[in-house]
Amino acid sequence: MVWDADEYKAEDDLQRDTISAKNSLESYAFNLKSSAQDENLKGQLGAEDQKTLLETCEETIAWLENNQLADKDEYRHKQEELEDVCNPIVSKLYHGREARRRLWGAGSSRLPGAHHRGGGLKGTLHED
Repeated sequence: MVWDADEYKAEDDLQRDTISAKNSLESYAFNLKSSAQDENLKGQLGAEDQKTLLETCEETIAWLENNQLADKDEYRHKQEELEDVCNPIVSKLYHGREARRRLWGAGSSRLPGAHHRGGGLKGTLHED
């Protein structure tokens, strides 16, 4: 009986980790896609970068829909692939914002021409 409980616990832990990896990938892809479509960021993203973000996110979302039974390693690998493509673009965006902050003063809470509504790319850049 104890052996059964240990076996079920291990299965539950694996299932929980798989669901967590899937949710992480799904959340990252949808948040990044939403940010790429944000009107406030369109002027800061180049057209090619925006296209790359949108296409990569849409491909990932389609992959998720077609791979509902993937294991946690597959979900994590797919997230790494998404991050490898998108993080350099997101990083450029953040570096551009930081340069504007320095230009307009460190004490400035608003960037010229920016509208602060919340959302955006907050929380989508995974830094190591």
